[in-house]
Amino acid sequence: MNFKCIQFLIILFLFPGFELQSAEKKQDKKPNILVILCDDLGYGDLACYGHPQIKTPHIDHLASQGMRLTDCYASAPVCSPSRAGLLTGRTPNRVGVYDWIPEGHPMHLKREEITIAQLLLQAGYDTAHVGKWHCNGIFNSREQPQPGDHGFQHWFSTQNNALPTHENPINFVRNGKAVGEIQGFSCQIVADEGIRWLKKRKAAERPFFLYVCFHEPHERVASPTKLVNQYLDQTLYEDQAQYFANVANMDAAVGKLMKTLDELDIADNTLVFFTSDNGPETLNRYGKGSRRSWGTPGILRGMKLHIYEGGIRVPGIVRWPAQIEAGQESNMPVSSVDLLPTFCEIANISLPQNRVLDGTSLLSLFAGSKLERSTPLFWNYYRANSTPRVAMREGDWKIVAHWSGPEGIRRLGNNVNSISQEYIKKSKLTKFELYNLKEDISEQHNLAWQEQERLSGLKKKLIQKYTAVQKEGPVWDTRGYEQSREKRLFIGPSK
Repeated sequence: MNFKCIQFLIILFLFPGFELQSAEKKQDKKPNILVILCDDLGYGDLACYGHPQIKTPHIDHLASQGMRLTDCYASAPVCSPSRAGLLTGRTPNRVGVYDWIPEGHPMHLKREEITIAQLLLQAGYDTAHVGKWHCNGIFNSREQPQPGDHGFQHWFSTQNNALPTHENPINFVRNGKAVGEIQGFSCQIVADEGIRWLKKRKAAERPFFLYVCFHEPHERVASPTKLVNQYLDQTLYEDQAQYFANVANMDAAVGKLMKTLDELDIADNTLVFFTSDNGPETLNRYGKGSRRSWGTPGILRGMKLHIYEGGIRVPGIVRWPAQIEAGQESNMPVSSVDLLPTFCEIANISLPQNRVLDGTSLLSLFAGSKLERSTPLFWNYYRANSTPRVAMREGDWKIVAHWSGPEGIRRLGNNVNSISQEYIKKSKLTKFELYNLKEDISEQHNLAWQEQERLSGLKKKLIQKYTAVQKEGPVWDTRGYEQSREKRLFIGPSK
């Protein structure tokens, strides 16, 4: 028996409550929280979700250590609204983030909204955001709230995508100061920043909330040559190999983050939630120079910008070794709007008052019990590529609704403007579709005529929810932005 063991036995003999107190203290410690959000990662883009070629060993291993969610949803089928919903626990139209936010646009996540980061910061957590922000149009300016105004003590962020591509980006800002060009690929740069922050925290005993937002695999895609070469013989096009390598590079960045948790001996009490902001991008939507969107929704109908499953159902993995048994799979519907109430419960924080939350705590699901949802999951995207604009899921059933606004998007103008906001605020729901997702995951069989009674009940709930959300959403004054855009288009691009 060595000297340390003898010392420990003496302490136990003299202080019999020592071991119990230490165990209780460890158990009472609030868990760390790491959210990893990918950009345009499709439901079928990971090996553990069925992709036949892309290798994602680190994410697959993460899934094996926790719970793989087969019915995980983003709060919207497009980036900015999805991020606003995740941070606030509120369906994005409530907070007025109706679409992706162009640079210079007045739309933003308002200062009076309460985010996960603000709540956890007040509860004693250290907080950091690294990667894509995309919750405002006027970035790194006092004109609109920045990540630091929404509860992040440290932020290393871009307004939207990594520019000019994922390779050697030039548009990162660290705590209000532009960084300039950084050598390397965005996902590795973002992961490295998060790791440095974790290792340099002054009070390591404090819990943390780290929000990692990769730009991958959003266009414009750029990937390491070594990884691309590994996929060239498995694909028809180099652009497809670039996409496959892009996902694989992001997987390596996830592995780097997980290794750091192990090295710091904090993995056991760290809740990791991995997901995507929406479904995969449609090939060639961005035109010349952006042709590498080879993501897949798997067997789901639709893609990014669709209200059908392919636009909103995304990969979801949660690992928390101290609380979640490894090797599980759950088909319980969950959404990114559930994260705020979940994190509030695990950190023993009161939910925000005087506002409607659309999410539900997932703690009972993590414990192996049935999840009771007080309000059905809901989506509303006015510029959807699918003809339907609104959807709601309750149990196995999903109701999809068309609206009285224009079916095409040309009449809506460019992004959120004075014209589109008229339709957003005033359009009614018209034709309805009904799907049993348990039996018809690909939404091929509209059961609206066969299930009249069920349709009637769901229709009533959907209209009630849609009307309430429609009423709450703010109207943005976009006149200045529209005039500025018209002027830019008239003059032409600067040389």
